[in-house]
Amino acid sequence: MRRTTAGLAALLLLSAGGLAGCSAEPPGDTVQAFLDGWTGGGDLNAVGFVTAAGSKISAADVSTQIKELYGDLTGQPLAVTAGDTSETGDNATTPVTVKWTLPGGVEWSYASAVRSTKANADGWQVVWEPALVQPDLTGGEKLRLRRVAATRAAIVDARGDALVSPQKVVVIGVSPEKIKDVTQLQKDLTAAFKKVDVDVDMGDLKDRVSKSDPGAFLDIVSLRRAVYDKIRSDVRPLDGTVFREETRQLAPTREFARALLGTVDAATEEDIGNSDGALAVGDLTGHGGLQQKYEATLRGTPGLKVVIAREAADGDTEDTALFTSEPVAGKPIKVTLDTKTQNAADSAVAAEKQPSSLVAVRVSDGSVLAAANGPEAGGVNTAFTAQVPPGSTWKMISAYGLLARDAITGKTVVDCPKTVTVDGREFKNSHDQALGKVPFHVDFAKSCNTAFANLAPKLTAAGLQEASTALGVGAKWDLGLDAFSGQVSDGGTATELASAVFGQGSTIVSPLAMAVATASVAKGRYQPPKLLLDPAPAAPAAGPELDKEALTDLRSMMREVVTGGTATALRGTPGKAVYGKTGTAEFQTGSEDTHSWFIGYQDDVAFAVMVQKGGAGSEAAVPIVKRFLTNLNK
Repeated sequence: MRRTTAGLAALLLLSAGGLAGCSAEPPGDTVQAFLDGWTGGGDLNAVGFVTAAGSKISAADVSTQIKELYGDLTGQPLAVTAGDTSETGDNATTPVTVKWTLPGGVEWSYASAVRSTKANADGWQVVWEPALVQPDLTGGEKLRLRRVAATRAAIVDARGDALVSPQKVVVIGVSPEKIKDVTQLQKDLTAAFKKVDVDVDMGDLKDRVSKSDPGAFLDIVSLRRAVYDKIRSDVRPLDGTVFREETRQLAPTREFARALLGTVDAATEEDIGNSDGALAVGDLTGHGGLQQKYEATLRGTPGLKVVIAREAADGDTEDTALFTSEPVAGKPIKVTLDTKTQNAADSAVAAEKQPSSLVAVRVSDGSVLAAANGPEAGGVNTAFTAQVPPGSTWKMISAYGLLARDAITGKTVVDCPKTVTVDGREFKNSHDQALGKVPFHVDFAKSCNTAFANLAPKLTAAGLQEASTALGVGAKWDLGLDAFSGQVSDGGTATELASAVFGQGSTIVSPLAMAVATASVAKGRYQPPKLLLDPAPAAPAAGPELDKEALTDLRSMMREVVTGGTATALRGTPGKAVYGKTGTAEFQTGSEDTHSWFIGYQDDVAFAVMVQKGGAGSEAAVPIVKRFLTNLNK
């Protein structure tokens, strides 16, 4: 504790008549009255004060100075407790413990002392000095808070290898004061970004520039360092461009499971306002997917420093640290994604112009290996959350139900006319197909709607529900992220059941739901999907063993789809034999647009592809599958 000898000497010269608020009580009582006023709202009028130099100072001035010393700690809870007072003649010293509760509930306590005197006075007065608030403070200084960022944890795969990790990025922006021609600048930037296949909406750039401070840094896009280097020579010379290097948490590629993983970006004003003090300006935070869902786990807890900011001789500010609460690093999230499979999926959907999704699941254990959405990988994770009709891919489930109930076999002859009428409603085949009386396995391979509509009474509404449940459709999942497991038609009327058996009616699914159902066929029992390994949600039990004879016929029919049915484009695909089913799904009454589907499996990987407004399954979904499996088997 610092002492001011000159100040103590001056106290002896104070006249008794010049002071107000003196106390005839013991010095400890005077100090306690001061502490009560200090921590109870700042009313110090019950106490008299003198400065360390011996000058008179009012209670109001002391209260003002205390509040100014608080600095960034203003408004933080404060408690001060006094120890035993020691007297030496007309002077006394009372040790005190000062305890602050800092943001986030962090506690900071330290020892200080309150001096008091009754020299030349009618009673005891408190000696005011900034060191009373904190021993290192002097007049005019303030306590400052500095956040110490925690190390954000990575999202890792099953082996513990990072899927999302710190990588260098360059933020390309513009500064209004440097721009000569905003229209030309926008054209030049668009041309440069096109070279690296980056689409940036700059439609509001002119308006942003006009409304911003001349020296502002207006963010345009953040690029990975390797991508930025490809157009560095194009964007650097442009009048108005400015650049900032940062480190961001990124996946291996920009597209890599982007909708599922989410992104890590600068916290917005809204993020900060909703964070209950966990975020501040300049912090990074998760947006979408796992990064947002597990933000608190991945982010960790920032540390705090209490400092006195002092101006150095060179004019810079130097921090004198008084207290540090060390940050607590975030905890990794472990997921089932497989880098090779995900890259293959991302590459496969990237070439499709229509919105599309691909999910891949490991047959043996239900692990989600990939979830890709294109052509823009960000946004909604349609691969998990879409709620759309499955079209003829549902014939896999209906066929299992029919085979398991012994209603038919793969060799049973089932008529496939051009049209069939059920309770006054006409059903037809794609492209007016009419196969005539052929074995059921041909109806399946060629995707005959009318054959399945004719078989609806044999399946029954109960059989439809039983088959769906057996293959996991509509089951309860907990993957750690939103996912739709499907909703099955009740088949309540003859026409509804006839529609439902080939994936129309009110049945809706997600690509993940169909991938899981396909994996069930390949495995021989329903295996609940899993994505999050740590922290792992409760794992539901696997389903009972499926009918082996039914599966033998069904698998053979799914193979025939590829060898001689609607997916012959997959013949010769690298790797082991491919099994599957195409699908064309109507989704809006009166519209000729259809979603394109394919579900299938190869070895230990089951998958589902859905292309919105993609037409027939063979037209859009099958080419994506071809690219996916080709890439996967390289």
